[in-house]
Amino acid sequence: MEVRIYYEDTDCGGVVYYANYLKYFERARTEYLEERGISVARLIKEGTQFLVVHAEVDYRSPARYGEVLTIETKLAETGRTSLTFAHVILERTSQRVVVEGSAKLVTVDLQGKVKRLEKSLVDALQSPPRRDS
Repeated sequence: MEVRIYYEDTDCGGVVYYANYLKYFERARTEYLEERGISVARLIKEGTQFLVVHAEVDYRSPARYGEVLTIETKLAETGRTSLTFAHVILERTSQRVVVEGSAKLVTVDLQGKVKRLEKSLVDALQSPPRRDS
């Protein structure tokens, strides 16, 4: 997935504001799901939500206004009730590493009670991306 850096993404020095990387991680996870035929809206309708319970971000080099970032996302770990996604953000042209990080999500019902991941969902998450995405 790619993200173009606009002025609104930066601090007064033209560098991406540090908290925005968490938003980019969120977008990349949503793309990861959609590329595997998993709709967040459908999951919610069926009574499943994901809540982030832990996130880590390691800043390697600054991204600046006007650059395009490539976000690589993979499912790093699957537990009975949780998923951990690993993210690497690269500047598209130079391929320099900008940020590395991860996010652990827990599966809950609509009342916020932790629930087991369904096998069919785990299988879909571990599948390769669909070609039509």
